[in-house]
Amino acid sequence: MRDERGLYERLCLEGFQSGLSWLTILRKREGFRAAFAGFDPDTVSAFGERDVERLLADASIVRHRGKIEAAIANARATVTLRAVRPLQELFWAFAPERREGPPSAAQWQASTPESAALAKELRRAGFRFVGPTTVYAAMQACGVVNDHLAGCWVRDAVERERMTALAT
Repeated sequence: MRDERGLYERLCLEGFQSGLSWLTILRKREGFRAAFAGFDPDTVSAFGERDVERLLADASIVRHRGKIEAAIANARATVTLRAVRPLQELFWAFAPERREGPPSAAQWQASTPESAALAKELRRAGFRFVGPTTVYAAMQACGVVNDHLAGCWVRDAVERERMTALAT
């Protein structure tokens, strides 16, 4: 995932997922897309208190004021970042070098130094609900990191694709 809208959507969904089941978020994904204007940062950045109240009443999404307000703040931060370093460039700048996959699921990590550093940069830019664990999950979902197990049959193909994305 290398486009701004897709990264913004993943960060928002990861934030909404915090403390909940991913199945809950996946079942509500189309509701989120409708409620948040297809995750268009320009449109969402213009949302105000009336929109927050509308979203709090929308059963098709997770109705959590802090997470809703974070999604709006993140849209504003995404738009502001364009003048300095677009979200997609910032995000991929924290992609780790190639590393071996973990030998077993017991070695999977919830966060890494890269996700902690990116979370810090995102918060500095005005993003909310972007701690190291949430950011790491977004990095995984977008292909910035490859956490397939070392013996996974698809790991090498995923790593080739990730390295190609890094080169562009």
